Amino acid sequence: MFVGSVSDNFDERIEQKIFHAEIVVDNEKVAAETKVYQKIPEILSFVNDQGEDKMKQEIESNYRQIKSDILSIVENEMERIKNDPDLQHLIQKG
Repeated sequence: MFVGSVSDNFDERIEQKIFHAEIVVDNEKVAAETKVYQKIPEILSFVNDQGEDKMKQEIESNYRQIKSDILSIVENEMERIKNDPDLQHLIQKG
C-alpha cells in the first residue's frame, strides 16, 4: 500500500492532494528477471595479504586526508587573501 499527500502552490492548485494506491508486483516476472542478473565484478578489494578486511581503516584514512587537505587549502587561501590588497577587505578583523 502507498498512501500520501502532496501540497500545492498558491498559483498552481492541485485538486486531489491525498492519494491511496497499491503497488502490484509481478513476482514471477521479478524472479525471472533476477535469475539472469550478472554478478558485479569486484573492482577494488580491501582485503590484505593476511585476509583482513581493511575497508574501514582505508575509509578513515581517506577521511582524515581529505579533512587535512581542506584545512590546508583554507589556510593557504586565507593567507593569499590577507596578502592581496584587493581582497583584504574580505577578511573580518577582530
